[in-house]
Amino acid sequence: MAIAKSAETHYPLHDFLRDRWSPIAFSDRAVEREKLGSLLEAARWAASCFNEQPWSFIVATKENPTEYDRLLSCLVEANQDWAKTAPVLMLSVAKLQFARNGQDNAHAWHDVGLAVGNLTVQASALGLFVHQMAGFDPDKARELYKIPAGQAPIAALAIGYLGSADTLSEALQQRHNAPRSRKPLSEFVYSGTWGNPHGWV
Repeated sequence: MAIAKSAETHYPLHDFLRDRWSPIAFSDRAVEREKLGSLLEAARWAASCFNEQPWSFIVATKENPTEYDRLLSCLVEANQDWAKTAPVLMLSVAKLQFARNGQDNAHAWHDVGLAVGNLTVQASALGLFVHQMAGFDPDKARELYKIPAGQAPIAALAIGYLGSADTLSEALQQRHNAPRSRKPLSEFVYSGTWGNPHGWV
């Protein structure tokens, strides 16, 4: 049975943010091409340092099993175990130098993260879910996709509609069904000196 996990917030949030979470059970329902296009359009319009837009995305869907299996093979085995049910897989990639002057772009990873953040909120607006993963082999991704020097594979993403935890192993069901948690604002919003919580949090 699919479950919802709306966040318990201390301040009002838009439903798209409050209802966003990272499931590991995905439905086998295909993601419509129009919706997939909307996700990437949301990423396209993210803010970036000097408007460099240092992001690229490698996309694979189950409509092309060969390409899907190739991207799936980049994930660590523990992630392959559940991500193989998601109808869409992606890799995010960051361009590490500015096109404008060839200098290192220290904000490239931040900007790619912001693009994926846009994508994730748009997914929530469309009834889709995104699970981002650090657990993949960037060297294998470089080799399989001929990713050039100066471009860094950042994260893998599984995207789709929410599925039933019943399809997962018992251990994965526990992980999927576990309650969400976040640090309180007082642990990361400071004023005056580092570690001093801002008065209103």
